[in-house]
Amino acid sequence: MGVVVPLDEAREPKGLAPLFEIVAEDMKAINRIILDKAVSDVELIPKLTHHLVNSGGKRLRPMLAIASAKLCGYDGPKHVPTAAAIEFMHTATLLHDDVVDESDTRRGRKTARLIWGNQTTVLVGDFLLGQAFRMLVEVGSLPVLRILSNAAATIAEGEVMQLAAAKNTATTEDAYLEIIDAKTAALFAAASEVGGAIAERPADEQAALRSYGRNLGLAFQLVDDALDYSGDSKSLGKSVGDDFREGKITLPVILSFRRGTSRDREFWNRTIVTGELGDGDLEHAIALMRKHKTIESTLERARSYGSIAHDALEIFPPSREKSAMQDVIDFCISRAH
Repeated sequence: MGVVVPLDEAREPKGLAPLFEIVAEDMKAINRIILDKAVSDVELIPKLTHHLVNSGGKRLRPMLAIASAKLCGYDGPKHVPTAAAIEFMHTATLLHDDVVDESDTRRGRKTARLIWGNQTTVLVGDFLLGQAFRMLVEVGSLPVLRILSNAAATIAEGEVMQLAAAKNTATTEDAYLEIIDAKTAALFAAASEVGGAIAERPADEQAALRSYGRNLGLAFQLVDDALDYSGDSKSLGKSVGDDFREGKITLPVILSFRRGTSRDREFWNRTIVTGELGDGDLEHAIALMRKHKTIESTLERARSYGSIAHDALEIFPPSREKSAMQDVIDFCISRAH
């Protein structure tokens, strides 16, 4: 008999109420699929999966898949298992991310790797990816399988690119945007595009949904980058400055390094490259970002990508789904305020 762990009811994040209302019934079905597909005779698999799935994530990606399908007028059954597969893909990438980044906390809780170890965490992530593609085979749509398999490969490429850029203060803004385009935006783009693919909409509509998701994903990640140095622990679900303590190269650091004096660059090389952190270093990093207005610049870029995402949806006629998907953009940007 397989081992199963109960799944908490999905939470309704403030600012996403219109989207949540549209997808609520389908998300209940997705929860049931997640419960079913997380079952395993290997006890650690459902335990570890439950630990992450129930840690308070917004589940934006599967919700976008559901909303985009409804936006395109789809009323069949394929969007639900497709969205569940997307959530499994996302969960797998989080498990792998935490191992690669050596993260100790996620959403205010200990990471799976800290509890069960790196090897177990990576292997369970692989299991979830396998389950995701099993579900997609059952969906039986080659276009959907193509979109999501391409996304899986792109995300892995993004992880490798991030490793190559790790602790490298010479990383350019263009190189960083390429990394987050692959690591983060690719799954947002795929989740949005599959709705059009399932509904067999014209190529221009599918491309518009892909553009919406990609630019939303870029904006989402850039706001996250800014919040790590300007947010508060309660809203972040993690400690302010985690990226700094982990030596992550993000856009606020890249811009601060470029705009700073030679003394400022020595500081960034000491803290980011060599990892020599002392008392007051986080506060000094934040002060440098304020001095050079790099948080503002990061958020300005996020708003620009958000505007592109808004415009991408304009080819669709007015609808509840279109309005809700535009509200998602505003929600992602507004997290910085």
